[in-house]
Amino acid sequence: MYYSSGNYEAFARPVKPEGVDRKSAYIIGSGLAALAAACFLVRDGQMSGKRVHILEKDPIPGGACDGYQYDNVGYVMRGGREMDNHFECMWDLFRSIPSIETEGVSVLDEYYWLNKRDPNYSLMRATVKRGEDAHTDGKFGLSDKGAMQIMKLFFTPDEDLYNKPITDVFDDEVLNSNFWLYWRTMFAFENWHSALEMKLYIKRFIHHVGGLPDFKALRFTKYNQYESMILPMIKYLESHGVQFHYKTKVVNVAFDIQKEKKTAKRIDVIHDGSEASIDLTEDDLLFITNGGCVENSTLGDQNHPTAFNKEIKAGGGWDMWRRIAAQDSSFGHPDKFCGNAEESNWMSATVTTLDNRIPPYIQKICKRDPFCGKVVTGGIVTVKDSNWLLSWTFNRQPQFRNQPKGQLVGWVYGLFSDKPGNYVKKPMRECTGKEICMEWLYHLGVPENEIEELAEHSANTVPCMMPYITAFFMPRAAGDRPAVVPEGSVNFAFLGQFAETERDTIFTTEYSIRTGMEAVYTLLDVDRGVPEVWGSVFDVRDLLNSAVQLRDGKKITDMELGLIEKLALKAMLKKADGTDIEKLLKEYHLV
Repeated sequence: MYYSSGNYEAFARPVKPEGVDRKSAYIIGSGLAALAAACFLVRDGQMSGKRVHILEKDPIPGGACDGYQYDNVGYVMRGGREMDNHFECMWDLFRSIPSIETEGVSVLDEYYWLNKRDPNYSLMRATVKRGEDAHTDGKFGLSDKGAMQIMKLFFTPDEDLYNKPITDVFDDEVLNSNFWLYWRTMFAFENWHSALEMKLYIKRFIHHVGGLPDFKALRFTKYNQYESMILPMIKYLESHGVQFHYKTKVVNVAFDIQKEKKTAKRIDVIHDGSEASIDLTEDDLLFITNGGCVENSTLGDQNHPTAFNKEIKAGGGWDMWRRIAAQDSSFGHPDKFCGNAEESNWMSATVTTLDNRIPPYIQKICKRDPFCGKVVTGGIVTVKDSNWLLSWTFNRQPQFRNQPKGQLVGWVYGLFSDKPGNYVKKPMRECTGKEICMEWLYHLGVPENEIEELAEHSANTVPCMMPYITAFFMPRAAGDRPAVVPEGSVNFAFLGQFAETERDTIFTTEYSIRTGMEAVYTLLDVDRGVPEVWGSVFDVRDLLNSAVQLRDGKKITDMELGLIEKLALKAMLKKADGTDIEKLLKEYHLV
């Protein structure tokens, strides 16, 4: 497997890999990474779909990319997905997945046209005092000292950040700024999360720094992630004969570990309550989704709180990974990620409005008609003075194809599930759907004497607790995640957010799809390059632009510097006089 860039290989089709007709594939899980691997096996590996087997413990596919209407509960979206125009592997895949809405076009075509016609941006990024504009006004609000802390992190070697929390590299100069408000709520970072992941995110999305305050950098699907992304992939795979085995829990994988050779030999499963095993040869390729950010997630309903279930049981991604990791040190250290649910959890809730009483409050804040079929909030609206650090969003409506006319489906989440609310004096994790809705309505500015009535009769709210939703942000070191294809692997690879690949960042759709592509291309020796991660971190234009944007447009000559630094800057600028460097500095408003 190798990386490539440009359109020479992007438009090419690989030759059929040698020996693929005698090989089979088994994929553990049916999340985005697993489905992507199956798609790449069929499209680029040219493996017969009948020889591809997807083993899924649940009755439906999709993993974390869900969107479903549960009987007697309501619509549920545990999370949402923000996309980037430089998700190179994702768009490489979706150009080949047919739309299930528009005949003759791809999912990428459909998505591209939608976001061209209806570009995303927010008109109200944050509120205070029950629905008033927080007046972040597109500013990061960083002091020179705070900006220098971010710059220092950017240049710190990865190994110096192993096992360190963000509070080791940032102090209140950053943590009390609008920058951190934008960042932590958009990406769900907590102060105690990994400084390494923080650095990797800054590098990965350096080209989008200027789009953080109003989300103009983002793109969204038309419907929820399940109907817009997962269902087209399922239809594509089914059309090629891929075999889906639902209600099939994989409890362990047995390996033959030799000095320079590691081979997956057996998959132990529980199917419909019965134990069974699948023996593997070197021609049986195994793709393992290890861990899981929505593992142990639980739902409540309008009148019942959800449970906080931290217990890791057999048949889940964490327990399976523990059993695998016990067999070889190169298979990672799962307890680094799933060992402290108090630091890796947050809660979400899906709100469905049932009549016309709540939408005017939404419209007042987002400044758009939520029934117009176009962008509504344009990303999350963060309640800056919320004890739960509540954020909420309504994407294009309808969010579900079968959604009744006159209803809106939106999403609420709180980073601090253990803190009492401002209005409902209970921790979010102890609240019913109705109570979470009441807290949200309070922050929308609904008169207090109407809040309970609206929460009970004008909305249906479904809470969801996810104990490990940000497990991948826990402080870590090299080797804590297994390589996509560990050294010496003969017939197996790891997939998803807890597999390690170069430069890319977790908690993105691109990361999941990239691991699937790299796994398939490596094990089948596909003769085509995997698109490299977008190289904005190596583009001087993006670096200069982001430096100015982070300082809210202030020039470098305006920085508060000591005498030595001032003299050094003056000397540097003098040397740039009359050169292309001076032109760049002026073009991007550094001087």
